Amino acid sequence: MESVLRDALLYHLDHHKLIRNSQHGFRKGFSCATNLLVFLEEVTMNVDAKHNVDTVYFDLAKAFDTVPHRKLLGKLRAHGVDGLVYGWIEAWLSDRWQRVCLDGVCSSWRRVWSGVPQGSVLGPILFLIFINDLDDQLSSNVLKFADDTKLFGVIDNHFHSQNLQKDIDTLGQWAQQWQMKFNVDKCKVVHYGKDNIGFKYSLYGQPITEVASEKDLGVMFSRDLKVSIQCREAYSKASQSLGLIHRIIKFKSQSVLVPLYKSIVRPHLEYCSVVWSPHYVKDKALLEKVQHRFTRMFPELKALPYTERLSRLGLWSLEERRNRADLLEVFKMVNGLSAVSWTQFFTRSHTNTTRGHSWKLQKKHSQTDIRLFFFSQRCINRWNSLSQEAVEAPSINSFKNHLEKIRRRQMDFFMDCMSSKSYGCTM
Repeated sequence: MESVLRDALLYHLDHHKLIRNSQHGFRKGFSCATNLLVFLEEVTMNVDAKHNVDTVYFDLAKAFDTVPHRKLLGKLRAHGVDGLVYGWIEAWLSDRWQRVCLDGVCSSWRRVWSGVPQGSVLGPILFLIFINDLDDQLSSNVLKFADDTKLFGVIDNHFHSQNLQKDIDTLGQWAQQWQMKFNVDKCKVVHYGKDNIGFKYSLYGQPITEVASEKDLGVMFSRDLKVSIQCREAYSKASQSLGLIHRIIKFKSQSVLVPLYKSIVRPHLEYCSVVWSPHYVKDKALLEKVQHRFTRMFPELKALPYTERLSRLGLWSLEERRNRADLLEVFKMVNGLSAVSWTQFFTRSHTNTTRGHSWKLQKKHSQTDIRLFFFSQRCINRWNSLSQEAVEAPSINSFKNHLEKIRRRQMDFFMDCMSSKSYGCTM
C-alpha cells in the first residue's frame, strides 16, 4: 500500500515540478554522483577563473526523527496532497507509540508526535516534502541529498561573505520555525581557492568549524580539490575487503572469487568515480594496486603479465572502467536518462566536419589542472571520437555493447596514456 501511495506521490510531485532541483535524494535520475557533479562543476569553474568559493556543510540533528507530524501534514496540503491520500497518511502517522527495552526491562509506552518512520517506503518522500522549502530566501547556491545540505558561493570580498552569513542565519531560522535544529558541532566550512582568506562563519552564535577536508556523500574533498585523499580512502577500504576475502575463502576458484571481488571490493574503488577520477600516475597506481593483488591470488596466473591476468579473468583495468563510466554518464545526460541536463556541463559543437558523429562537444580552455581533469573537460575528447552508431544507441545497454566492441578493436581507447603500453602507466 505504501508503494502505491509513494508512486502516486512521486508522479504528482514530478508532474507539477514541486520538488526543487536542489534535492538529489530519493528521486529518479538523481544520485550522489549528480549532486557532487553539479557542486564541483560550479566550484572548479570558479576556482579556475581565480575566484574563491566557501562551502558550508550542514548537519540536521536527528533529522528523520524530529519532523513534527502536524507541520508535516500542513506541508502535504501545501503541496496539493489532500482527500483520501491525505487522510490515509494522517492516519498512518497518527496514534504511534513506542518504548525502549534493555536486558528484558522495558520503559513505559510514550506517544510519538514526530518523525517519519524510518525503514518505511513513504518516509523518505515525506521528508523531502518537509524540507523542500529549505531553499526559500537564500541567495547562495544550495544542494541537498535528503537531509545532507551544503551552502556555497563565490567569496571574493567581505560583502560576499556577509551574504553567505545571512543565508546561514536564514537556515538557522528555518530550522527553529519548523522545530528542527542544526548540530553546530558537526557543521563544517571548507574554503576553496588559492587566495581564499578564510572568512569566519557562525550558526546560532557559535563559530562553525573550519576544516581542510570534508567527506561529502561518501567522497573526501580537500581544500586544494585534489583527489589523492579520496584515492587513499578508497584504497584502504578496498584493501581491507580484499584481505577479508583472502583470509576466509579457502577454495580460490575464479567462479567464486571474481563475483566476490566485483561485489565487495571493486565498488570501493569506483564509487562516484565520475566525480573524483584521478589524473596523477601515483593515484592511479595506488588504486590499480588492489586489482593487481587480486589477480595474483590465483596461483596459475601469478607468473603472467597484468594485462594477461585481466584478460583471463574477464576484467578491465580500473582506469578503463573509470573512463567508461565517464562516457556512460555523458550518454545518460544527453539522452535524458539523468535528471541533470547536459547543458549544465557541456556546450555542443556545431562544426561542419563529416567525421565522427553529430553530437560533438566543445572543449573549453582551462587554466588549472583541477578544471582540465574534471568530468566536464576530461571526457570530451573520448566522447567526440565515438561513432555515430554508438552515440545514437537506443538504450544504455546498447551503448555499453558498443563500448565493448570499441575496446576489442582498440585496446588503448579507454586508457589515458593512449598506447598499447598503457597498463604500465597505472602500475
